[in-house]
Amino acid sequence: MRKRLRLKPLGKQVMVITGATSGIGLSTARAACAKGVRLVLAARNEEALKAVRDDLAGKGAQVAIVAADVGREADVRAIAEAAISAFGGFDVWVNNAGVSIFGPISATPLDDQRRLFDTNYWGVVYGSLAAVEHFRDRDGGGVLINIGSTLGDLPLPLQGVSSASKAAVASFTKALRMELMAEHAPVSVTLIKPSAIDTPYKDHARNLTGVAVRNPPPVYATPLVADAILYAAHNHVRELTVGTAGGFLGALNAVLPFAAEPLMAWAAPKLERDAVGRRAALGDNLHHPGQDLRERSFQAGVREASLYSTAQMRPKATLGLAVLAGIAAGVALLRVSKGARRPADAEAAPPPPAPPTRRQRWASRFGLKG
Repeated sequence: MRKRLRLKPLGKQVMVITGATSGIGLSTARAACAKGVRLVLAARNEEALKAVRDDLAGKGAQVAIVAADVGREADVRAIAEAAISAFGGFDVWVNNAGVSIFGPISATPLDDQRRLFDTNYWGVVYGSLAAVEHFRDRDGGGVLINIGSTLGDLPLPLQGVSSASKAAVASFTKALRMELMAEHAPVSVTLIKPSAIDTPYKDHARNLTGVAVRNPPPVYATPLVADAILYAAHNHVRELTVGTAGGFLGALNAVLPFAAEPLMAWAAPKLERDAVGRRAALGDNLHHPGQDLRERSFQAGVREASLYSTAQMRPKATLGLAVLAGIAAGVALLRVSKGARRPADAEAAPPPPAPPTRRQRWASRFGLKG
């Protein structure tokens, strides 16, 4: 008998989050905790996981933790087994763990490139396969959420290896979704593509440039991505882009790649340089677990809202507002058009005839000429 997908309210869900001790993963764990979601959190740093668990448990959350490296399939399987052991299964799996490198592709050691793909790509593959296997047999199915990036749509110089991994994640996610559609599997598959986000991204990245780096502006607040993840957890949605800038650049690359590539080749290296930051991070997390528990960097000029993201999560309201705006614009245009025609019409129209005199009225009665 074919199983059907039934999306549960957030308060009745069990959610697995990888990369849960900083940035987007930590922000999502905190936001999910506030909604009553039971959590299975995974990361490489066990001490950091314990700190997050204790903090969220103090707020009433039920939390299980697993120290795991998503670049190893056995570790990812252990995450799924821990969720089944703690809560009888899971309803949502969020593949969020990621690492990054700043530097020219030709100057990036192949061992570093492989390590990045182990986490960013193979971690998504292992997690997706484990989640789908569980959802196929679970009553009501489940939701798979893969965190990609707008870098997968338009790669940036100096982040070429990271961009390549995100493009691979996007293609993998879309192909997997189509295969699950064909077999009518009870799985919702969502790709979330953040723009530049105010996480400790640059501090955790391996920096091979010799200068201080940053995420190129505009930069968006980390909780905006957490909001998108929670929305996808209880709504059937194909893809969400967080941040207007990423959506615009992706569209530009799709329509005018011959203009987008020269623009990025010239502008991106300048925008990625941080004139006031440290030349190197205190310790990147490419080959070793990160040490801090930061959700945000709180750099200057961060955008705390994105109308573009909100519009994607409120499509009916956005459509209604667009229709009303179109009607209002049409009415205004019609009024302007009528107002512009009146003087010309007045000049072209013949003057009204003069009213008949008293003599003319009497003459008309008796058939006489006035």
